[in-house]
Amino acid sequence: MAVIPPPIAVVIAARNEAPRLPLLLADLAAAPQLVGEILVVDGASDDATARVAALAGAAVRASPPGRGRQLALGVASTACPWLLLLHADARLEPGWDRAVKAALEQNALQVDPQADQPMDASWYFDLAIAAGHPALRLVELAVALRSRWRQLPFGDQGLLVPRRLLARAGGVAPIPLMEDLELVLRLRRFSQLRPLGARLQVDGRRWQALGVWQTALANARLRRAWRRGIPPEALAARYYGSEVLQRRSLPR
Repeated sequence: MAVIPPPIAVVIAARNEAPRLPLLLADLAAAPQLVGEILVVDGASDDATARVAALAGAAVRASPPGRGRQLALGVASTACPWLLLLHADARLEPGWDRAVKAALEQNALQVDPQADQPMDASWYFDLAIAAGHPALRLVELAVALRSRWRQLPFGDQGLLVPRRLLARAGGVAPIPLMEDLELVLRLRRFSQLRPLGARLQVDGRRWQALGVWQTALANARLRRAWRRGIPPEALAARYYGSEVLQRRSLPR
């Protein structure tokens, strides 16, 4: 009986995440039947991110900083038929592997009669923010509603996508900011974006440092500026150049 190789290549964009990355890698290691490749693309970290990734058994590639550039490099450097794109400060909650397996099975069952191949869909996790402020539960609810009603999940929710569908949509744009929104807007022209029914927990330190509503407002302003045509490079300079972000060493 032929052994079916694990179908998923996990690509993780990381920068200065040495304390948190090992936890995510441990989550992924618990599903060897699904995860065939784990690639950490390190965006010029000042800490031991690349070293701890290698010690945990992940492949590592170096890249200039910028999540779009890092993810695009990671996609090009892997081969599995499915891709799971993640940020390095995420945690996969128990049951994530069952949800992903069910999504892969559902995708295989929905066949396009004209093309005689699966009707590919993209999948995302529900957002969970690892901080206790009650207002963050409202943020999580708003993200869930936006993702379902408007088909607009963002990068911190993870993205599970067939490689062939990502290629049809044009791949990940190597831009320094808004790569997630830019990609989702292209993907939804070709497929549905569906919830996996599992949560992805993200680090809450930025929400705690800047304040919940201040962070939500800053994010909304960045998205609005991008839709108005402000170049991603200018938005990245605005975002990463914030004195508050630099002072508190928040993730890039």
